[in-house]
Amino acid sequence: MSYWSDKRVVVTGGAGFLGSFVVEQLRARGCQQIFVPRSAAYNLVDMVAVTRLYDDCQPDIVLHLAARVGGIGANQANAGTFFYDNLMMGTQLMEVGRQRNIKKIVGLATICAYPNLTPIPFKEDDLWNGYPEETNAPYGLAKKMLLVQSQAYRQQYNFSSVVLFPVNLFGPRDNFDLETSHVIPALIRKCAEAKKAGHSEIVLWGDGSPSREFLYVEDAAEGILLAAENYDQSLPVNLGTGIEMTIQELATLIATEVGFSGNLVWDTSKPNGQPRRCLDVNRAKQFFGFEAKHSLQEGLKKTIQWYQDNQHALREVHF
Repeated sequence: MSYWSDKRVVVTGGAGFLGSFVVEQLRARGCQQIFVPRSAAYNLVDMVAVTRLYDDCQPDIVLHLAARVGGIGANQANAGTFFYDNLMMGTQLMEVGRQRNIKKIVGLATICAYPNLTPIPFKEDDLWNGYPEETNAPYGLAKKMLLVQSQAYRQQYNFSSVVLFPVNLFGPRDNFDLETSHVIPALIRKCAEAKKAGHSEIVLWGDGSPSREFLYVEDAAEGILLAAENYDQSLPVNLGTGIEMTIQELATLIATEVGFSGNLVWDTSKPNGQPRRCLDVNRAKQFFGFEAKHSLQEGLKKTIQWYQDNQHALREVHF
C-alpha cells in the first residue's frame, strides 16, 4: 500500500482489457495519482505525443500495457502495423522515460516472442534460441525489443525497467470481435451465438491439436504490480500458470460451459499457429512471489457470465 501512495503512475492501455484491471488494483493499493492516456489525445506511436504525455503527467512510474494485438487472423492481416506500432510505442516510452529519469518502467512483452519450437516448458533463457512462429513473428519480435532496450539502458544508463512475458490472457472485458479476438473470447462468442441460433455446428481454425496456456486477467494484473513493487532487474520474467491445454480440449470445455451441444468442425486449411505453449513460471515466484490464483475453469465461468451479461455492449477492436 505504502509503495504506491506517493507515486504518479501512467498506465498506457489503462482503459483497455488488462489495463482496466491494473488501474482497479492500483486504486485498491492506495495509488491516488493514476493517469490513463487515451489514443485520441496521445498517439504513442508519435514521439511528439509521447514527449507531451511525460510533460503533462510527470510520472514516477510507467506501466506500459498498450499494444496492437489480436489472434492469428489479425496478425496475418496486420503484420506491418503490429510490428511498427508496437516497436515505436515501447521504444519511445522507454527513451523519453530514460531522459526524464523516471523511477521505473514495467513493460509487457508477449509469449509470441518465443522461438517456434521452444522446448516445453518455455524457459526465459530460451528466448533467443530461434525465430518465432511465422504467423505472429512481427508482433512478437517488436515486443521483444523491449527486453533488448531494457538491458541496454540498464547497462549504459542504470535505468530501471522490467519486462514481463505473459501467456494468453482472458477474462471479462476482453475483445470479442471474431475478426481480431484471441481464441477464448472467439470460442465463447461462437458457441453462444450458435446455441442461440440453433445451429448444429461451429467451424474452428486449424485441427485443434496445438496447446496453449491461459492466464486470468486479474491474476495478470496482480503479477504486473508485484513486479513493479518488488523486482528491479532486466532479466525477462514469464507470467503464467504453467498449465497447458489443447485447443480441442479448450473448445470442448467452453462449449460445455456455454451449453452448446453441436459439433465442433475443424477447418484444417487455416493455420494452427505455434504447436505448443507452456511456460516455466518459477522465476516470477522466486523474484517477486507471483502465483496465479484462478484455475482455467474458474476464470472461464467468470468470463462467460460477463459475456452473457454484456452482449449488448461488447468491446470490439478493428484495425
